[in-house]
Amino acid sequence: MLATAALILTGCGGPAAQPPTSAASSVLPSAPPPQSPSPAVPSLSGAPAPAGDCATQTLAGLSLEQRVGQLLMIGVPVLNPRGLAGTVTRYQLGGIFLAGRSQRPAAALRGDIATLQAAAGMPLLVALDQEGGSVQTLKGNDFPAIPSALRLGAGPPATLRAEVQDAAHRLAGIGVNVNLAPVADTVPAELGEGNPPIGAFHRQYGSDPTQVATAIRTVVATSQEAGVLTTIKHFPGLGRTRFNTDTTSRAVDATTTAQDPYLGPFVAGIKAGSAAVMVSSASYPLLDPKAIAAFSEPIITGLLRRDLGFTGLVLSDDLGAATAVRAVPVGDRAVRFVRAGGDLVLTIRSSDAGPMSAALLAAAQKSPAFTDRVTDAATHVLQAKVRAGLLTC
Repeated sequence: MLATAALILTGCGGPAAQPPTSAASSVLPSAPPPQSPSPAVPSLSGAPAPAGDCATQTLAGLSLEQRVGQLLMIGVPVLNPRGLAGTVTRYQLGGIFLAGRSQRPAAALRGDIATLQAAAGMPLLVALDQEGGSVQTLKGNDFPAIPSALRLGAGPPATLRAEVQDAAHRLAGIGVNVNLAPVADTVPAELGEGNPPIGAFHRQYGSDPTQVATAIRTVVATSQEAGVLTTIKHFPGLGRTRFNTDTTSRAVDATTTAQDPYLGPFVAGIKAGSAAVMVSSASYPLLDPKAIAAFSEPIITGLLRRDLGFTGLVLSDDLGAATAVRAVPVGDRAVRFVRAGGDLVLTIRSSDAGPMSAALLAAAQKSPAFTDRVTDAATHVLQAKVRAGLLTC
């Protein structure tokens, strides 16, 4: 689970049993928007770009090495993003993830993101975890504290909509174009805080999947209309596990099936047009007894793509520091995810860019079928960039 992994690595939090130190104990009063001017932000609520459009034209001009680069989203420290400009350039990355916690002003963050965009050969997807509650990358005067999902889910829809709209406008104003939110996991009431990755931090919108689905529809539509693409997570659900994938390989959901009502919030997010879905690194033996979700073709290509009809961008949960994938060589983690049907490999460790890029390229050079998979995945990344307004032809 990426959010707590980032906290652990940056020293801003601990294992799942310990709330992050940056968690807000109460809702702060809304601060005024940043005083420095922000660019106008287009609505991103439309459907993914069709084949034959700008994404396809852009793809035609990319080498295999460049297509491989588009499949990587690498963590950069939010306190000093500029320091990774060389990595962005060298590996021609598809995106960056702002890792850690920060109270830096919007103007400083905007400048850092602009520097990284200037270093990139292709415009970057710029992502972070701005869920609210215990998981909020940016805070401070320019980024007021957001209530937890559990609190917002229990409140009036108008409040949820207003909080999401305000947060998205602030993110778009500094150049963030992807939020790794909302959490579509449902935590049963009887489990509650006994669910380490989600319930322990009140990251769920409720204990009833129908209630959660309603909230997810609101968040997806509101955020994308305000200019920030959404990522519904952690497919096919982390709400019924008793272990955290960040800290153990024992996270197993032995309940979820292809007809499970707890998939309802993910279906709602897909139908609402969410640009992306994040796949968890837990095990789901009733869906695939052989592989964790991030490495599972039955779960990604079968359930998510074929059965639920999702045509957008598929991201992994953290494949860098997470204990759930520690037994797999770093480069092979990227290959397994892409081979299973994933598009954008996410790691909070910048040092993973080299081995992951090399492994993906080597696999593509050896296998025409994997080359086709790389091309398909890069197309999905570029389509997301079209939706974000990063590519125009």
